[in-house]
Amino acid sequence: MKVLKNMSLIKRIILGIIIGIFLGIVVPNWEFIGILGELFVGALKSIAPILVFVLIMASISKHQSGVQTFVKPIIVLYLLATLLAAVTAVVASFLFPVQIVLQEAAGSQDAPKALVDVIGNILTSVVQNPIQGMIDGNYLSILFWSALIGFGLRTCSKETKDVIDNLSEAVTRVVQLVIGLAPIGILGLVFNSVSSTGVSGLGQYGQLLALLVGTMLFVALIIYPILVFLLIHENPYPLIFFCLKESAIPAFFTRSSAANIPINMMLAERLELSEESYSISLPLGATINMGGAAITISTMTLATVHTLGMDIQPFVALILCVLSALAACGASGIAGGSLLLIPLACSLFGISNDVAMQVVGVGFIIGVVQDSVETAVNSSSDLLFTAVAEFSSLKKKGAKLNIKKLVKEKGMKPTKSID
Repeated sequence: MKVLKNMSLIKRIILGIIIGIFLGIVVPNWEFIGILGELFVGALKSIAPILVFVLIMASISKHQSGVQTFVKPIIVLYLLATLLAAVTAVVASFLFPVQIVLQEAAGSQDAPKALVDVIGNILTSVVQNPIQGMIDGNYLSILFWSALIGFGLRTCSKETKDVIDNLSEAVTRVVQLVIGLAPIGILGLVFNSVSSTGVSGLGQYGQLLALLVGTMLFVALIIYPILVFLLIHENPYPLIFFCLKESAIPAFFTRSSAANIPINMMLAERLELSEESYSISLPLGATINMGGAAITISTMTLATVHTLGMDIQPFVALILCVLSALAACGASGIAGGSLLLIPLACSLFGISNDVAMQVVGVGFIIGVVQDSVETAVNSSSDLLFTAVAEFSSLKKKGAKLNIKKLVKEKGMKPTKSID
């Protein structure tokens, strides 16, 4: 037990992954093990909205004029990165065209018919009742109302602000407790994946899956590092690998950006980032930083186009990049995520909704891998761009930062947990 307690969280998670794989192979019928994963993800999803609400409310209520925040450059980075991911996916689909075997339409869920539907969903989500927003995990509503309440609290007494601050600290400690159980939860999630038969159909779509995963890895390991280097003028890979190791691995197994928000917030605290920035940017990133979703939408759409033997004009491909990026920003607010936005992109080429929904069906088959990698790319880059925007702004102001040394020191520091 003492050895486990002295291990870093990420090492314990890796140990949980190994045990989960072993149990999934040896005793696949022990379904109760999988419940551990469901409980872990459920706990993270339940506490994350409360954490975001109280942190934003507390940070804005005690904000003092003249204290710099980095939210604006972070948002610009989110949107730029999502667009670059869409462009990369389109280029990759032209270089490595794949065709797919279409299946029957998936489910009875309705896909949005136009971009205006996506934008309308986003605007409606913003003004949703904040209590209902916390129940549904609607972070646009949570961000909007917690910010307004935070501004309202700025005129209150210091004692009132201290109460809100103490509440945020209490919720943070609860989150630390839940995150401390990550190795057990991920053990259950891995067991579910290994013991289930959902992977059996992946072979038929190997080329498509390889293109999707390959493009996402290229974006995460090549495109994003170039963007980071242009901003901090240092070797980007220490920070990139820190985010991938500490954030992407949990996100891969939880398959939920919302569930990974508390983990990202703990990592942002370890990097000593501004709480007034990351308390807003990380939950916002779970909504609008959707490079992985943009890749899925673009790649699946162009695979459909190639399957149908359609010609593509360069101008239309450019429009697809923009459309995929914009639609991806609303993916978190639509049931089925990025997959149900594929018909919207297909409509650009005049592809019928019946055919497009068959492509959605293919997406659900490969989703066990596609969605995991997509979430890992999306969520880890939330932390990456939050850190990069702050480091870049500080360096422009003359601050002396050795980011490689900083990341190395913080990477060795264990994530806080409750003893």
